[in-house]
Parts: sequence; C-alpha cells; structure tokens
Amino acid sequence: MMKQNLSNLSIMSSDRNNSQFVYTDEELIKNFQKGNEDAYVQLVNRYKDKLINFVFRMIGDLEQSEDIVQETMIKLYYKKHYYREIAKFSTWIYTIARNQTNTELRKKKRKQTLSLSRFGKNEKNYELAAIQPKIEKEVEDKFLLKKIQSCINKLPEHYKTVIILRDIEQLSYEDISKIVSAPLGTIKSRINRARLQIQAEIQDYK
Repeated sequence: MMKQNLSNLSIMSSDRNNSQFVYTDEELIKNFQKGNEDAYVQLVNRYKDKLINFVFRMIGDLEQSEDIVQETMIKLYYKKHYYREIAKFSTWIYTIARNQTNTELRKKKRKQTLSLSRFGKNEKNYELAAIQPKIEKEVEDKFLLKKIQSCINKLPEHYKTVIILRDIEQLSYEDISKIVSAPLGTIKSRINRARLQIQAEIQDYK
C-alpha cells in the first residue's frame, strides 16, 4: 500500500513537471482524501497567501492572521473527509477561515484597527486591490489608498466581510452567499451599501 501511494505521488509530480496539466481544487482534495499528502501541500500553497490576505483584512494583524490560517490548514488536514462535492473547495476553505477569524474576534470582543504602519517592503503582497471601477485610477495615490483601507476597517463586520470577499478576493456573489450563510439578495445589498459608504467617505475626504 505504501509503495502504491509513493508511486501515485511520483506520477502526480511527473505530470505536473512534464505538462501544462493543473489539478483543480476539487481533484486535489479528492486525492488528499485518498491519502495523497502531496495534494494537501498543493492546496496549502494555492490558498495560504489568499487566506492570509482575507483574514488580515478582517483583523489587521499579520502575525495573528498567519496563525489563524495555520489553524485553518490544520483543520483541513484533519477534517478533509468533511468536504463534499456539493460545494466548491474554495467556498469550503474560506468558510473555515472565516469561522476561525470570527472565533478570534469574539475572544477579543473589541474592534481591530488596521495598522497601516505595519506595511513595509516585505509586505507588498498585502496591498489593497481596487474597490470600485470609479476609483481605480485614484488607487495609485498612496494616501488615498490608506483612506480606502481605513474606510473598510470602519465598516460593520457583516459589510466588511462581504466587501473583502468580493472586491479584494474576487469571489462570486454565489460563493460569498455560501460562505457567510446569507441569501444572495442580502449579499448584493450589503456589498452595494458598503461600496456606497466607502465612496461617500472618499468624496467627503476630497
């Protein structure tokens, strides 16, 4: 059995190195459920930075975000068989990360403030993406960028979560609906209201 597993690992590695073939998330989690730990490593590498970015937007602490994502990946490892194909893997893993984040926020019972002073040369991967087409041109202005990030941080949690998932993580409305367990119409409404609130503050700032 061990030889067979090692053989499967070799085949997977060979396929990746010798062709343009890329396994989907769902194929990887299936392989991992069958005991292929190389598939787990690929999933971690594929989602680690995305999830750190997502969690960081919620709590504003990079080190703590990394810890939460590490816990998320541990849950993925030990609860891999909880995944079912009725949902996309990305939806499932983001839901785990969100639940872990909410648990941490409840422990603190206080609002977190994004510390923009933490952003340094080694943290350029966590720069905020464009929020709205109307302000994309202005996002290049670093001072305005800080203002936008500050606006997001001031949003109520149920607005902040969906605007991060949609405008930064670029997830679909349907996936966000599943992650936060809210109707599609509610998700769209929250995102629109969050955008309007951000735009209003930016206009006031000008």
